[in-house]
Amino acid sequence: MHDLVEFAVERALDLGAEYAEARFEEKQGTSIAMKNGVPEGLSLLSDRGIGIRVLVNGGMGFASTNVLTKESVAEAVERAVKLAKSASKLRKEPIKFSEEHFHQVKYEVKMKKDFRDVPPEEKLELLKKIEEEVMGTGIKVPMRYLAYSDQLWKKVFVNSEGAYVKSKIPRVSVMYNLVVFENGQMEQAPFIERAFSGGLELIEKDEPWERAKKEVETLRKLIVEGKRPPEGKVDLVISPEVAGIAVHESVGHPYELDRIMGREAAQAGESFVKPDMLGERIGSEVVTVIDDPTIPNSWGFYLYDDEGVKARPRYLIRNGIITEFLMNREYAYKLGLNSNAAARAINYNREPIVRMANTYLAPGDYSFEELIEDIKLGVYMVSFNEWNIDDRRYQQRYIGREAYLIENGEIKHPVKRPILEITTRGLWTSVDAVGKEVEFYPGTCGKGEPGQGVPVWMGGAHARLRDIPLRRP
Repeated sequence: MHDLVEFAVERALDLGAEYAEARFEEKQGTSIAMKNGVPEGLSLLSDRGIGIRVLVNGGMGFASTNVLTKESVAEAVERAVKLAKSASKLRKEPIKFSEEHFHQVKYEVKMKKDFRDVPPEEKLELLKKIEEEVMGTGIKVPMRYLAYSDQLWKKVFVNSEGAYVKSKIPRVSVMYNLVVFENGQMEQAPFIERAFSGGLELIEKDEPWERAKKEVETLRKLIVEGKRPPEGKVDLVISPEVAGIAVHESVGHPYELDRIMGREAAQAGESFVKPDMLGERIGSEVVTVIDDPTIPNSWGFYLYDDEGVKARPRYLIRNGIITEFLMNREYAYKLGLNSNAAARAINYNREPIVRMANTYLAPGDYSFEELIEDIKLGVYMVSFNEWNIDDRRYQQRYIGREAYLIENGEIKHPVKRPILEITTRGLWTSVDAVGKEVEFYPGTCGKGEPGQGVPVWMGGAHARLRDIPLRRP
């Protein structure tokens, strides 16, 4: 595909583009589903094509094709150039890209156990093992949905400024949705996923069947032993899972510079953050939030983004201070900055837009025992069943699934559905201590129109929030 992507860029320049890029993508994989112990089928994925983006007279155009011939690519280039010329007439100011230093590189995530060499029957055995462990508990689990997926992502990116990036990233995941029924009551673990960039060995090492078994035991315990949570102002300890969804929704999304500048207003909402808030305090001194695409084997892993910019950790909040936004080249230029490689597209037929990768609350100095030892009355929220946040990413709510009462420094009985309703600033300024250990949880982050769901990790360390108002259901 090297010749075709280079041809696309050269053709665009010949047609008058001042900038051009071409991105070839190929995805191949399998997915298997099982419901209540019965396999529901096998799906095969095979998709490839080229996307072309150009700048002409300050207007941007994008087009794609899955017919990989010079004739079809040339037609796609012509469409992109035509769209850019039309767009330039409607713009008040021209689109420009930040100046970057580009590389010519190849990188690959290696698989110790290549899922392409594993037959579907063996992949199905992973789901059967989860089914056996869950049913072996003796707990009533009337609804069990399990799914396995693997994909190999290949890319070749070329632009008119000297970039050449070739990559190969395998991604593998297992997901389950479990409903426990006991004493006429129901509790649910909705769509829990374990996912990595790498080979099948990562799923096997993670042992999702053990996690699923523990989950149904926890749900039963919640039904049998769960009590009403305390109400009013108490101390709250949130787990890496809860911290992860909080940083993703209340830090990651509102720090996307295209959202800040208004592009997402009619699609995914606005942001309470403004460009002049760089350097402003948003949290306590112990709060540092990082978005890092380069974490090995992470679900949101990449070393170069879909504009060819080299990736690095992005410190969105450092010691409570807003220090960086997520940026692509277009929006970095508007602030006179360099891109921090946050441009991603889910497929060849989508334009790259500003996205998160692996967003987490950075670790602190506290053990878990130290976080809870001086709490007289509080709640430990381990997981959540529901979250909500407004379009500006400021007012938010999290409803706990697994949660426990903390009393005089000790973990007590489970509590049912504690509700945290708080502002973004109130959340992060109330954190007075952060744990030492970091954990990650996968997700699919949605954004854009047409929609683009990209793989991400969310997580971080445990955190202690002081004097937080909790509600009951």
